[in-house]
Amino acid sequence: MRALVTGGSGFIGTHVVSKLLAHGIDVRIMDTVLPRLIPEGVEFFKGSILDLDDTRMAMHRADAVIHLAAVADVGDVLKEPHYAEAINVRGTANVLEAMRIVGLKRIVFGSTTWVYSDVEATEVDETTLLQPPSHLYTATKIAGEHYCRSYGALYGLEPTVLRFGIPYGPGARPAAVIPIFVDRAVRGEPLTLSGDGLQYRKFIYVEDLAEGIVAGLRPAAINQTYNLDGQEKVSIKQIAETVQKIVGDVSIEFGPARPGDFAGKDASSQKAFRELDWRASTPFEAGVRRYVEWFKTQAKERADSLARVDTSLL
Repeated sequence: MRALVTGGSGFIGTHVVSKLLAHGIDVRIMDTVLPRLIPEGVEFFKGSILDLDDTRMAMHRADAVIHLAAVADVGDVLKEPHYAEAINVRGTANVLEAMRIVGLKRIVFGSTTWVYSDVEATEVDETTLLQPPSHLYTATKIAGEHYCRSYGALYGLEPTVLRFGIPYGPGARPAAVIPIFVDRAVRGEPLTLSGDGLQYRKFIYVEDLAEGIVAGLRPAAINQTYNLDGQEKVSIKQIAETVQKIVGDVSIEFGPARPGDFAGKDASSQKAFRELDWRASTPFEAGVRRYVEWFKTQAKERADSLARVDTSLL
């Protein structure tokens, strides 16, 4: 089997590529940027999902698509809504259309638990009726889900929709809350919370998430939707306190609430456990400790690299 991973150079994508290889699946990455390291045997196709021809050519000899390319940072969506819509909605339409043209059926689509953000209930699962979205990020992901289902119904595609919790771990985007807190704590700077910090998430360690994404390729997952989320409800305040405990004695401060912030939902992942035998297994604090170790290693490597450059200039 050969899987095409759109966005395979990104945070989640790099971990998914590693998991696919571990499961004996051949991999082709489609992205606009090279990954930091291309594993042996992995093909790389440089192209944008905004280009239908690029997308179609990237699918040559592929058996399935794992569609992860997206503007996934809510802050980035807020700042550049038109570009976010282009990537998340029109880009997804291009992926599906390219699949229709080449006759490729199987797609795993990376969605988000943000789709539940406007639901009144605090405990939700895949049967929960979604509400009209108030945030553009939510709107783009709901649109992507509907496009996948429509192409399935009309053209015989076989979609699986995976709603991700908030991922963290090695390689995480610097703008995400855990990397921001760790970076500030390592520098000895205070950790600033948006609002009271009581909004919560069920954060998921990226290695656990990647394993769940690979499980989404199983035949049992065809035409199904699954939540892939962590098991622990963790408030933003608890994140700060965990980083404070691991890194050192840094202060915690409170700032204004972020516009359109998602207060948090308890999204059940029981369906994925029942049907795919998948569940998140990494405790939150253990995952943060691994991330801090990785972060410090990266910081040391950057410092050593700069030192070598400075020496070469002498």
